[in-house]
Amino acid sequence: MTTAPLFLVDHLGDPAGAETVLDGPEGRHAATVRRLRPGEPLVLSDGRGAVAHAEVTGVVGKDALAVRLLDVVHVPEPAVRVIVAQALVKGDRGELAVETATEAGADGFLPWRAARCVARWDEGPRGAKALERWRSTVREAAKQSRRPWQPEVGAPVTTRQLAERVAGADLAVVLHESAGVSLADLDLPRHGEILLAVGPEGGVDEHELAALTGSGAIAVRMGPEVLRASTAACVALGAIAVRTGRWGRGAGGRAGT
Repeated sequence: MTTAPLFLVDHLGDPAGAETVLDGPEGRHAATVRRLRPGEPLVLSDGRGAVAHAEVTGVVGKDALAVRLLDVVHVPEPAVRVIVAQALVKGDRGELAVETATEAGADGFLPWRAARCVARWDEGPRGAKALERWRSTVREAAKQSRRPWQPEVGAPVTTRQLAERVAGADLAVVLHESAGVSLADLDLPRHGEILLAVGPEGGVDEHELAALTGSGAIAVRMGPEVLRASTAACVALGAIAVRTGRWGRGAGGRAGT
C-alpha cells in the first residue's frame, strides 16, 4: 500500500472534520507535482507535534487543494532530545550528514566550526546560503521520514560556544576514535537533552577535545571501526535510540518513562 504523502503547514489547529486549503509551496507541490485529486489521502503536519490525516476534496486553482481533516493528533516531544553538533563537512557530505541524522532521529543541529574543518562558512551571503542548504535538507528529510517534530538547525557555533552549550546538557558526548570509553558503556538519561558532537574529516583537535571535556563532555568511541564525519552521527543516533527507548516504545518514537 502506498504511504500518503506528508506536507508541512504553518498552523494545524482545526478539529477533525474541518476543511482547509493547502496552498503556498506545499500546495503547489501537492497539486502540480504529486497531482493529488479528490478522494486521495495526505498527511498534514505543523512540524511541532500536530499531525492530521486528511483527504483531498477539491482542486483550488492551479496550485492549491481543498482538504478535509479526518483526524488530528498531537505527538509530544521525545523524552530524550538529541542535539547534534555537526562539524562542517566539505561538499555535499554536509547535507548527507544532516539528512541521515534527521532520518535517524536528531532533534536539532548546531553547525560546528571546528578547527580542522575543510569547509568554511564565512559570514555573509555564502555562509547564509550554506546554512539554508542544511535547513532545507533537514526539512525535506523530516517530511520524508514523517517526523512529527521538525528538527531546528541553529546558527554556526565556535568551539568556545559549543563548550558553553555542553554545560547545559544532561549528557554531552564527543565522538573520538581514541577514546577509552564506548558509547555502550554510558548511562544515558531517560529525560532531557543529549548533546552529540561529531568532528570534521580530520578529527577533533586535541585542544578542542580538552575544551569540551573540560566543560563536562565525555569522549566516547562507537566501536572498532572509524566512521566518516558524514555518517557518524547517524550511527550514534541509532544506538542512542535503541538504548533510550525511542525506537519501539510508543507512537512517534517517543521514549518510555
